[in-house]
Amino acid sequence: MNFFQRKDQRVQALKNRGFVKLALLSLLLSGSAMTTSAQAQTLCVFDLSGTSGDYFAFMKDYALAAQKWSVMIDLKAYNKEEKAINDYKLGKCDAVSATSFSTREFNKFTGSINAVGAIPSNTVARNLLLLLGHPKLAPEMVENGHEAVGAIPIGSAYLTIKDRTVSDLIKIEGKWVGVLASDPVQRRMIEQVGGEPVLMAVDTAILKVQDPKVDIVPLPSYSFEAFELYRALGNKGGIARFPISFMTMNVIAHQNAFPKTFGAQSRAWFAAQAPRLMKKIQYYDNKVPARYWFDIPADNQVAYFQLIRKMRLEFVQNQTYHPKMMNLLKRLRCQQNPQEPECKTRDE
Repeated sequence: MNFFQRKDQRVQALKNRGFVKLALLSLLLSGSAMTTSAQAQTLCVFDLSGTSGDYFAFMKDYALAAQKWSVMIDLKAYNKEEKAINDYKLGKCDAVSATSFSTREFNKFTGSINAVGAIPSNTVARNLLLLLGHPKLAPEMVENGHEAVGAIPIGSAYLTIKDRTVSDLIKIEGKWVGVLASDPVQRRMIEQVGGEPVLMAVDTAILKVQDPKVDIVPLPSYSFEAFELYRALGNKGGIARFPISFMTMNVIAHQNAFPKTFGAQSRAWFAAQAPRLMKKIQYYDNKVPARYWFDIPADNQVAYFQLIRKMRLEFVQNQTYHPKMMNLLKRLRCQQNPQEPECKTRDE
Protein backbone atom coordinates (compact mmCIF):
# COMPACT_ATOMS: atom_id res chain seq x y z
CA MET A 1 0.00 0.00 0.00
CA ASN A 2 1.55 3.27 -1.09
CA PHE A 3 1.62 6.58 0.73
CA PHE A 4 -1.33 8.05 -1.12
CA GLN A 5 -3.53 5.01 -0.38
CA ARG A 6 -2.69 5.19 3.35
CA LYS A 7 -3.44 8.94 3.29
CA ASP A 8 -6.82 8.36 1.64
CA GLN A 9 -7.71 5.76 4.29
CA ARG A 10 -6.78 8.19 7.09
CA VAL A 11 -8.89 10.95 5.52
CA GLN A 12 -11.85 8.56 5.16
CA ALA A 13 -11.46 7.45 8.79
CA LEU A 14 -11.47 11.06 9.94
CA LYS A 15 -14.60 11.72 7.86
CA ASN A 16 -16.29 8.68 9.36
CA ARG A 17 -15.50 9.86 12.88
CA GLY A 18 -16.85 13.30 11.92
CA PHE A 19 -20.09 11.76 10.68
CA VAL A 20 -20.39 9.78 13.91
CA LYS A 21 -19.86 12.92 15.98
CA LEU A 22 -22.45 14.77 13.92
CA ALA A 23 -24.89 11.90 14.32
CA LEU A 24 -24.33 11.78 18.08
CA LEU A 25 -24.71 15.57 18.30
CA SER A 26 -27.93 15.36 16.29
CA LEU A 27 -29.29 12.67 18.63
CA LEU A 28 -28.33 14.72 21.67
CA LEU A 29 -30.02 17.82 20.30
CA SER A 30 -33.06 15.80 19.32
CA GLY A 31 -33.19 14.26 22.78
CA SER A 32 -32.84 17.69 24.34
CA ALA A 33 -35.73 19.04 22.26
CA MET A 34 -37.82 16.03 23.19
CA THR A 35 -37.04 16.60 26.86
CA THR A 36 -37.93 20.29 26.63
CA SER A 37 -41.22 19.45 24.93
CA ALA A 38 -41.99 16.73 27.47
CA GLN A 39 -41.28 19.12 30.32
CA ALA A 40 -43.52 21.90 28.99
CA GLN A 41 -46.32 22.69 31.43
CA THR A 42 -49.88 23.28 30.28
CA LEU A 43 -51.54 26.48 31.43
CA CYS A 44 -55.26 26.56 30.75
CA VAL A 45 -56.45 30.14 30.24
CA PHE A 46 -60.04 31.23 30.57
CA ASP A 47 -60.82 34.09 28.19
CA LEU A 48 -64.28 34.82 26.81
CA SER A 49 -62.69 35.64 23.45
CA GLY A 50 -60.48 32.55 23.38
CA THR A 51 -57.08 32.90 21.68
CA SER A 52 -57.99 36.38 20.37
CA GLY A 53 -58.73 37.78 23.84
CA ASP A 54 -56.72 40.32 25.83
CA TYR A 55 -56.13 37.97 28.76
CA PHE A 56 -54.84 35.18 26.52
CA ALA A 57 -52.51 37.69 24.83
CA PHE A 58 -51.22 38.80 28.23
CA MET A 59 -50.52 35.19 29.18
CA LYS A 60 -48.36 34.87 26.07
CA ASP A 61 -46.10 37.52 27.62
CA TYR A 62 -46.11 35.50 30.82
CA ALA A 63 -45.10 32.31 28.98
CA LEU A 64 -42.16 34.18 27.43
CA ALA A 65 -41.11 35.48 30.83
CA ALA A 66 -41.26 31.95 32.28
CA GLN A 67 -38.64 30.79 29.78
CA LYS A 68 -36.12 32.95 31.66
CA TRP A 69 -36.88 30.82 34.73
CA SER A 70 -36.25 27.64 32.67
CA VAL A 71 -39.96 26.83 32.56
CA MET A 72 -41.67 26.08 29.26
CA ILE A 73 -45.41 26.81 29.22
CA ASP A 74 -47.96 25.72 26.63
CA LEU A 75 -51.10 27.87 26.67
CA LYS A 76 -54.53 26.38 26.08
CA ALA A 77 -57.52 28.71 25.64
CA TYR A 78 -60.99 28.15 27.11
CA ASN A 79 -64.04 30.35 26.60
CA LYS A 80 -65.95 28.42 29.27
CA GLU A 81 -64.58 28.91 32.77
CA GLU A 82 -66.13 25.77 34.24
CA LYS A 83 -64.40 23.63 31.62
CA ALA A 84 -61.00 25.18 32.42
CA ILE A 85 -61.50 24.61 36.15
CA ASN A 86 -62.60 21.00 35.66
CA ASP A 87 -59.62 20.21 33.44
CA TYR A 88 -57.31 21.65 36.09
CA LYS A 89 -58.94 19.42 38.70
CA LEU A 90 -58.51 16.40 36.42
CA GLY A 91 -54.81 17.15 35.97
CA LYS A 92 -55.17 18.06 32.30
CA CYS A 93 -53.78 21.49 33.19
CA ASP A 94 -50.66 22.04 35.28
CA ALA A 95 -51.98 25.53 35.99
CA VAL A 96 -55.12 27.50 35.33
CA SER A 97 -55.99 31.18 34.93
CA ALA A 98 -59.58 31.93 35.94
CA THR A 99 -61.59 34.37 38.05
CA SER A 100 -60.90 34.71 41.76
CA PHE A 101 -64.44 33.48 42.44
CA SER A 102 -63.80 30.13 40.77
CA THR A 103 -60.23 29.69 42.03
CA ARG A 104 -61.12 30.41 45.68
CA GLU A 105 -61.47 26.68 46.33
CA PHE A 106 -57.76 26.22 45.53
CA ASN A 107 -56.41 29.23 47.40
CA LYS A 108 -58.65 31.12 49.79
CA PHE A 109 -56.16 33.93 50.37
CA THR A 110 -56.10 35.24 46.78
CA GLY A 111 -59.67 34.00 46.35
CA SER A 112 -60.73 36.61 48.91
CA ILE A 113 -59.50 39.58 46.88
CA ASN A 114 -63.04 39.88 45.54
CA ALA A 115 -64.60 40.29 49.01
CA VAL A 116 -67.60 42.64 48.87
CA GLY A 117 -66.60 46.26 49.38
CA ALA A 118 -63.06 45.32 50.41
CA ILE A 119 -61.37 47.25 47.57
CA PRO A 120 -63.14 50.60 47.13
CA SER A 121 -60.68 52.19 44.70
CA ASN A 122 -58.11 51.47 42.00
CA THR A 123 -55.41 52.81 44.32
CA VAL A 124 -56.12 50.14 46.93
CA ALA A 125 -56.24 47.51 44.18
CA ARG A 126 -52.88 48.60 42.78
CA ASN A 127 -51.23 48.56 46.21
CA LEU A 128 -52.54 45.07 46.88
CA LEU A 129 -51.31 43.70 43.54
CA LEU A 130 -47.85 45.10 44.27
CA LEU A 131 -47.82 43.44 47.70
CA LEU A 132 -48.79 40.02 46.34
CA GLY A 133 -45.24 39.62 45.07
CA HIS A 134 -43.72 40.12 48.54
CA PRO A 135 -41.89 37.07 49.95
CA LYS A 136 -43.59 37.55 53.37
CA LEU A 137 -46.91 36.54 51.82
CA ALA A 138 -45.49 33.36 50.26
CA PRO A 139 -46.83 31.01 52.99
CA GLU A 140 -50.39 32.17 52.26
CA MET A 141 -50.02 31.32 48.59
CA VAL A 142 -49.85 27.55 49.09
CA GLU A 143 -52.87 25.46 50.03
CA ASN A 144 -53.30 21.69 49.70
CA GLY A 145 -50.77 21.35 46.88
CA HIS A 146 -52.12 24.35 44.95
CA GLU A 147 -50.05 27.52 44.66
CA ALA A 148 -51.29 30.99 43.73
CA VAL A 149 -48.63 32.30 41.34
CA GLY A 150 -50.21 35.52 40.07
CA ALA A 151 -53.21 37.81 39.77
CA ILE A 152 -54.44 39.89 36.83
CA PRO A 153 -56.86 42.77 37.52
CA ILE A 154 -60.22 42.79 35.73
CA GLY A 155 -61.55 45.81 37.60
CA SER A 156 -64.33 46.76 40.00
CA ALA A 157 -67.77 45.26 39.49
CA TYR A 158 -70.35 48.05 39.36
CA LEU A 159 -74.11 47.66 39.55
CA THR A 160 -75.32 47.95 35.98
CA ILE A 161 -78.96 48.97 36.32
CA LYS A 162 -81.58 49.14 33.56
CA ASP A 163 -83.57 51.74 35.50
CA ARG A 164 -81.36 54.24 37.30
CA THR A 165 -84.21 55.33 39.58
CA VAL A 166 -83.39 52.11 41.45
CA SER A 167 -80.57 53.79 43.34
CA ASP A 168 -81.12 52.69 46.92
CA LEU A 169 -81.51 49.53 48.93
CA ILE A 170 -85.25 49.88 49.42
CA LYS A 171 -85.96 50.06 45.71
CA ILE A 172 -83.92 46.90 45.01
CA GLU A 173 -86.56 44.91 46.86
CA GLY A 174 -88.27 42.57 44.43
CA LYS A 175 -85.81 43.29 41.62
CA TRP A 176 -84.06 40.46 39.75
CA VAL A 177 -80.31 40.73 40.25
CA GLY A 178 -77.63 38.66 38.51
CA VAL A 179 -75.22 36.98 40.94
CA LEU A 180 -72.36 34.58 40.30
CA ALA A 181 -73.28 31.03 41.20
CA SER A 182 -69.65 30.54 42.33
CA ASP A 183 -69.93 33.33 44.92
CA PRO A 184 -72.36 32.69 47.79
CA VAL A 185 -71.68 36.16 49.20
CA GLN A 186 -73.39 37.91 46.29
CA ARG A 187 -76.50 35.79 46.66
CA ARG A 188 -76.65 36.35 50.41
CA MET A 189 -76.26 40.11 50.04
CA ILE A 190 -79.05 40.45 47.49
CA GLU A 191 -81.35 38.29 49.61
CA GLN A 192 -80.59 40.54 52.59
CA VAL A 193 -82.06 43.55 50.78
CA GLY A 194 -85.05 41.68 49.41
CA GLY A 195 -83.80 41.25 45.85
CA GLU A 196 -84.27 38.12 43.77
CA PRO A 197 -80.92 36.47 42.90
CA VAL A 198 -80.53 35.17 39.35
CA LEU A 199 -77.63 32.71 39.20
CA MET A 200 -75.14 33.18 36.38
CA ALA A 201 -71.58 32.32 35.38
CA VAL A 202 -68.96 34.82 34.24
CA ASP A 203 -69.35 33.63 30.67
CA THR A 204 -73.16 33.98 30.75
CA ALA A 205 -73.29 37.44 32.35
CA ILE A 206 -73.87 39.14 29.00
CA LEU A 207 -76.96 36.97 28.47
CA LYS A 208 -78.36 38.19 31.79
CA VAL A 209 -77.78 41.81 30.77
CA GLN A 210 -79.73 41.18 27.58
CA ASP A 211 -82.51 39.33 29.42
CA PRO A 212 -85.41 41.79 29.90
CA LYS A 213 -86.43 39.95 33.08
CA VAL A 214 -83.13 40.76 34.83
CA ASP A 215 -82.97 44.28 36.29
CA ILE A 216 -79.42 44.54 37.67
CA VAL A 217 -76.10 42.86 36.83
CA PRO A 218 -72.73 43.67 38.50
CA LEU A 219 -70.09 44.11 35.78
CA PRO A 220 -66.63 45.66 35.34
CA SER A 221 -66.29 48.75 33.16
CA TYR A 222 -64.48 46.94 30.32
CA SER A 223 -67.82 45.22 29.64
CA PHE A 224 -69.38 48.48 28.45
CA GLU A 225 -67.83 48.29 24.99
CA ALA A 226 -67.10 44.57 24.89
CA PHE A 227 -70.73 43.66 25.64
CA GLU A 228 -72.27 46.79 24.05
CA LEU A 229 -74.03 47.60 27.33
CA TYR A 230 -75.48 50.81 25.93
CA ARG A 231 -77.97 48.67 24.00
CA ALA A 232 -79.33 47.12 27.19
CA LEU A 233 -79.19 50.36 29.21
CA GLY A 234 -81.02 52.53 26.71
CA ASN A 235 -82.07 55.96 27.99
CA LYS A 236 -83.19 54.87 31.47
CA GLY A 237 -80.27 52.66 32.52
CA GLY A 238 -77.00 53.53 34.17
CA ILE A 239 -73.99 52.33 36.16
CA ALA A 240 -73.75 53.06 39.88
CA ARG A 241 -70.39 54.58 40.78
CA PHE A 242 -70.09 52.27 43.78
CA PRO A 243 -67.61 49.35 43.55
CA ILE A 244 -69.23 46.18 44.87
CA SER A 245 -66.25 43.88 44.38
CA PHE A 246 -62.83 44.00 42.74
CA MET A 247 -62.39 41.20 40.23
CA THR A 248 -59.15 39.47 39.28
CA MET A 249 -58.05 36.56 37.16
CA ASN A 250 -55.94 34.36 39.43
CA VAL A 251 -53.27 31.96 38.23
CA ILE A 252 -53.21 28.75 40.26
CA ALA A 253 -50.68 25.94 39.75
CA HIS A 254 -50.21 22.37 40.90
CA GLN A 255 -47.20 23.02 43.09
CA ASN A 256 -45.43 19.73 42.31
CA ALA A 257 -45.57 20.40 38.55
CA PHE A 258 -43.15 23.33 38.70
CA PRO A 259 -39.68 24.06 40.15
CA LYS A 260 -39.60 25.19 43.78
CA THR A 261 -38.56 28.73 42.82
CA PHE A 262 -41.28 29.14 40.21
CA GLY A 263 -44.04 30.50 42.49
CA ALA A 264 -41.94 33.34 43.88
CA GLN A 265 -40.56 34.27 40.45
CA SER A 266 -44.02 34.22 38.94
CA ARG A 267 -45.63 36.37 41.65
CA ALA A 268 -42.80 38.91 41.41
CA TRP A 269 -43.37 39.14 37.66
CA PHE A 270 -47.13 39.70 38.03
CA ALA A 271 -46.55 42.32 40.74
CA ALA A 272 -44.21 44.19 38.39
CA GLN A 273 -47.00 44.34 35.77
CA ALA A 274 -49.51 45.84 38.24
CA PRO A 275 -48.93 49.54 37.46
CA ARG A 276 -49.50 49.19 33.71
CA LEU A 277 -52.42 46.79 34.17
CA MET A 278 -54.15 49.17 36.57
CA LYS A 279 -53.68 52.01 34.06
CA LYS A 280 -55.68 49.88 31.63
CA ILE A 281 -58.43 49.41 34.23
CA GLN A 282 -58.58 53.18 34.69
CA TYR A 283 -58.73 53.54 30.91
CA TYR A 284 -61.82 51.31 30.78
CA ASP A 285 -63.43 53.27 33.63
CA ASN A 286 -62.83 56.51 31.73
CA LYS A 287 -64.17 55.07 28.47
CA VAL A 288 -67.69 54.73 29.91
CA PRO A 289 -69.56 57.89 28.81
CA ALA A 290 -70.25 60.23 31.72
CA ARG A 291 -74.00 60.18 31.09
CA TYR A 292 -74.21 56.51 32.17
CA TRP A 293 -72.57 56.99 35.57
CA PHE A 294 -74.69 57.96 38.54
CA ASP A 295 -74.01 58.26 42.26
CA ILE A 296 -75.90 56.52 45.02
CA PRO A 297 -77.32 59.15 47.44
CA ALA A 298 -74.84 59.91 50.22
CA ASP A 299 -77.24 59.05 53.03
CA ASN A 300 -77.98 55.71 51.39
CA GLN A 301 -74.31 54.86 51.02
CA VAL A 302 -74.07 54.54 54.81
CA ALA A 303 -76.57 51.69 54.71
CA TYR A 304 -74.61 50.04 51.88
CA PHE A 305 -71.34 50.25 53.80
CA GLN A 306 -72.96 48.78 56.91
CA LEU A 307 -74.47 45.90 54.94
CA ILE A 308 -71.27 45.15 53.05
CA ARG A 309 -69.17 45.21 56.21
CA LYS A 310 -71.64 42.90 57.91
CA MET A 311 -71.37 40.50 54.93
CA ARG A 312 -67.55 40.47 55.10
CA LEU A 313 -67.54 39.68 58.81
CA GLU A 314 -70.12 36.94 58.35
CA PHE A 315 -68.13 35.31 55.58
CA VAL A 316 -64.87 35.50 57.51
CA GLN A 317 -66.59 33.69 60.36
CA ASN A 318 -67.94 30.94 58.11
CA GLN A 319 -64.46 30.63 56.50
CA THR A 320 -65.45 31.77 53.01
CA TYR A 321 -63.05 34.72 53.19
CA HIS A 322 -59.47 34.46 54.41
CA PRO A 323 -59.01 36.54 57.62
CA LYS A 324 -55.44 37.57 56.75
CA MET A 325 -56.51 38.93 53.37
CA MET A 326 -59.36 40.82 55.04
CA ASN A 327 -56.92 42.32 57.53
CA LEU A 328 -54.48 43.28 54.77
CA LEU A 329 -57.20 44.95 52.71
CA LYS A 330 -58.48 46.87 55.72
CA ARG A 331 -54.97 48.20 56.38
CA LEU A 332 -54.70 49.31 52.74
CA ARG A 333 -58.09 51.03 52.92
CA CYS A 334 -57.15 52.83 56.12
CA GLN A 335 -53.80 53.79 54.64
CA GLN A 336 -55.70 55.65 51.93
CA ASN A 337 -58.53 56.99 54.13
CA PRO A 338 -57.49 56.86 57.81
CA GLN A 339 -60.51 58.92 58.87
CA GLU A 340 -62.97 56.11 58.06
CA PRO A 341 -64.84 54.75 61.15
CA GLU A 342 -63.72 51.17 60.44
CA CYS A 343 -60.11 52.20 61.03
CA LYS A 344 -60.87 52.53 64.74
CA THR A 345 -62.12 48.93 64.98
CA ARG A 346 -60.28 45.61 65.22
CA ASP A 347 -62.83 43.25 63.77
CA GLU A 348 -61.24 42.76 60.33
